[in-house]
Amino acid sequence: MSRPKRKSLPIKERRKGFSPVEFGLIREEAIKEAERCLGLRECQYCEICGLLCPDLCITRDEKTGEVLIDLDYCKGCGICASVCPKGAIEMALEEAK
Repeated sequence: MSRPKRKSLPIKERRKGFSPVEFGLIREEAIKEAERCLGLRECQYCEICGLLCPDLCITRDEKTGEVLIDLDYCKGCGICASVCPKGAIEMALEEAK
């Protein structure tokens, strides 16, 4: 998803002075821009994490396309989180039981 094109005044209008000009986004553009920015950390299903997982615990459901992490086999090495281009995987320490 690309950013909305920046709006500007025609050259003849700009030559008339140095007044600041602000163009905001219309509602639809603002919604699209927010979706673009908020979606930056969403998984894009590139499968890099699964290819580099030494425990082979990251797979993709063939029916739904969803990425699955088998936490019973995950050793918590963090390789998946470090290679994810979208930052969609976060590692957190578990509290002692």
